[in-house]
Amino acid sequence: MDIFIGLLIITFGSLLQSSSYVPIKKVKNWSWESFWLVQGIFAWLIFPLIGTLLVLPTDYSFLSLFQPSDSSGLMPMMYGLLWGVGNLTFGLSMRYLGVALGQSIALGTCSAFGTIIPALMAGKDLFKGEGLILLIVVSVAIAGITVIGFAGSLRSQNMTEEQKKAAIKDFAFSKGIFVAIMAGAMSACFSLGIEAGQTLKTELINSGVIDLFAGLPTIFMITLGGFITNAAYCLFKNYKNKSFADYTSSSKNMLLNNLAFCILAGGLWYSQFICFEMGKSFFSTSDIMLAFSWSILLSLNIIFSNVWGILLKEWVGVSKKTVVVLITGILLLIFSLVLPNLL
Repeated sequence: MDIFIGLLIITFGSLLQSSSYVPIKKVKNWSWESFWLVQGIFAWLIFPLIGTLLVLPTDYSFLSLFQPSDSSGLMPMMYGLLWGVGNLTFGLSMRYLGVALGQSIALGTCSAFGTIIPALMAGKDLFKGEGLILLIVVSVAIAGITVIGFAGSLRSQNMTEEQKKAAIKDFAFSKGIFVAIMAGAMSACFSLGIEAGQTLKTELINSGVIDLFAGLPTIFMITLGGFITNAAYCLFKNYKNKSFADYTSSSKNMLLNNLAFCILAGGLWYSQFICFEMGKSFFSTSDIMLAFSWSILLSLNIIFSNVWGILLKEWVGVSKKTVVVLITGILLLIFSLVLPNLL
């Protein structure tokens, strides 16, 4: 029952996260770098900081997270800097492929790397016992992601150039696939950052923080590193493209509109990790579910991102074969979520 509750909580967070990119379409007359930076201020800095300050014990200094004598906070931040590179290209993958296919390929690669690498670093043997179960489950998830990617390639073949541009303004399949795979590989550093923060999490639990929220300071350190990477790149693009005027020349109504949707996008994105940390706390009786939790979150993100892709008409004009392939991939991902409890 606890595992089921944990899955429900993570599912809710995944639904919120997959909805976070929908507000992009409501931001008006801003360049990509301007939107990405402003929503990132809320997604990777303000909301994670608030979450951290709310859970830290009164006798625990916030600045101690940055003390070089204790790497429990700094190592997640270092991984966050690398994750930030993946996060940048993640945004570009959706620019070139759309919400559905862009998230599917990027998150699929991230799921594989982010689940298998921590297991190997922990010394798990992937060819027997729990390690083998983990490998099988991840393989099923990757198979589902591959099928969804194939559906995306079929969509590209089925659609006219006009249909592609109508659904996705900057559609570019080959470029998008390359960017999405790179995004996924680098984004897996978020999972490595979570693993590196286990010492900090344990320390906070021993200090009286409840298990459900003890991982939020680690999440903040990771997103802080990612924010630094993303902010540097976006400010460079603002300078290169002369788009600083986005922040100053917009009308008051447009500025309020864009700011509101950036805040909404940032809040929805961050909410996945509140739910992720809460949900994981219900997996304490199952080492397999704990090891597979990262893949669970990303598989659910892919499922919901494709639902949003359908609602946003990114799949309009495709053949019945493409729809069948897409549904098959989604069903494989759903099966991977319950498979650990069947083996």
